[in-house]
Amino acid sequence: MNTNNIRTPRIHREKTTVQKMIQLYCRGYHAPEGLLCPECQDLLNYANFRIDHCPYEDEKPICAKCPIHCYRPTMREKIRQVMRYAGVRMLRHHPYLTIQHLLDGLHKAPELHLRF
Repeated sequence: MNTNNIRTPRIHREKTTVQKMIQLYCRGYHAPEGLLCPECQDLLNYANFRIDHCPYEDEKPICAKCPIHCYRPTMREKIRQVMRYAGVRMLRHHPYLTIQHLLDGLHKAPELHLRF
């Protein structure tokens, strides 16, 4: 995982959770040997880019609770497929990340103050 631009433990955890979900999905559908296939690697790179450039910055909500949909429609559908598949498996494979993600989901998105 690229750890550049990680500002807070929350952002780091969000990136790690997305990475683990994509790895579970890819292992289940594309690359059982453990490495990400090119399509899943592209999705991970895209997700990390979107997290790094979130207008909420360090107060970023989980994407499911965010009022801004910053993913392109095709990538949004891909990440939904990943989350549908990996979400139920995360508790078994990564219980700490799953619980933290559920707790992070309890927080509402803060009011956004755009800077120009």
